[in-house]
Amino acid sequence: MEKIYITQPSLPDLEEYTKLLKQIWQSKQITNNGDFHKKFEAELCKFLKVDNISLFTNGTLALIVALQALRITGEVITTPYSFVATTHALHWNGIKPVFCDINEHDFNINPDKIEALITPRTTAIMPVHVYGNPCDNEKIQQIADVYGLKIIYDAAHAFGVENNNKSVLEWGDLSILSFHATKTFNTVEGGAIIAKDEKLKKRIDYLKNFGFANETTVIGYGINAKMNELISAFGLLQLKSIENEIEIRKEKTILYRNLLANIEGITIFEDFENVKHNYSYFPILIDKNKFGKTRDELYERLKKNNIFPRRYFYPLISQFPAYKGLVSSKKENLPVATKNAEQILCLPLYSKLKSTEIEIIVEIITSLKIVL
Repeated sequence: MEKIYITQPSLPDLEEYTKLLKQIWQSKQITNNGDFHKKFEAELCKFLKVDNISLFTNGTLALIVALQALRITGEVITTPYSFVATTHALHWNGIKPVFCDINEHDFNINPDKIEALITPRTTAIMPVHVYGNPCDNEKIQQIADVYGLKIIYDAAHAFGVENNNKSVLEWGDLSILSFHATKTFNTVEGGAIIAKDEKLKKRIDYLKNFGFANETTVIGYGINAKMNELISAFGLLQLKSIENEIEIRKEKTILYRNLLANIEGITIFEDFENVKHNYSYFPILIDKNKFGKTRDELYERLKKNNIFPRRYFYPLISQFPAYKGLVSSKKENLPVATKNAEQILCLPLYSKLKSTEIEIIVEIITSLKIVL
């Protein structure tokens, strides 16, 4: 059997992309806010139902610049259950991360645990919409309002996600997207910041272009994080097929749910009501006491059969050497995150994944339990 990886990037039609590349070759403008860049921003605003988007070369630089744009300092309360770039962005800004435990039902930051972590040095909260599941924005916003804190949402998983027919990208002060090749919507590499007002977008645009306000004026310590014309054109074509991509992923997800529904020891995430999902991931939890095997034993068995799932997110960010020494990194402070990180397994999910391949994956899972 051919290797089945956790994901496979969707790609635009090569002939269509070649036509756009010819236009770029003719224009001779390959970066610096060209026509494709402007059009991509405008089309993204329409699709995502937001007003202000700034495109970036990747999501990590978008996070770093977002913290700069809001002048965040001191301490930021965030989650240990995410990709490490979430916390690295804080470190690159000289900010101390304070890790908060997560909910059991959605793996997002637990709002009921945030308030106890606030100190005089706290300036912001940085939650993550894990697997695209919306955070409890109302509770988080209430806390932020009481203590005068900013909120930056790491929405790397949440492209197109809506809650009660409204984009989750409108929440907080800023939201950050990733368009990495592993995401439902990708531009090879890429990212974006969603701002609430045009004035803040303008500051972000200055910061991602070395701080230049015009040809001779630098207004801040900027960086080079611009998305170029080739990637912007790529993204425009990807937008044409994203709705179909999400619908196919939904079908694969439903098949997984049906096939795994009655296997004891496997927990499948609920499909939250009033949420329009993008089906970025298919995470399951493996309870060794009920399943009979550990998550890692299942992980290794699948790999032996040329199937390569991922343990998103294990280990916790708080357990990496760079952050392990923090008081908030102690396992006793993060019981839910610690337990879930040891049980999590994300199964392969992408539009080209065949139904027969999903059936094979589930057969291997089932056979491992049967041989107890």
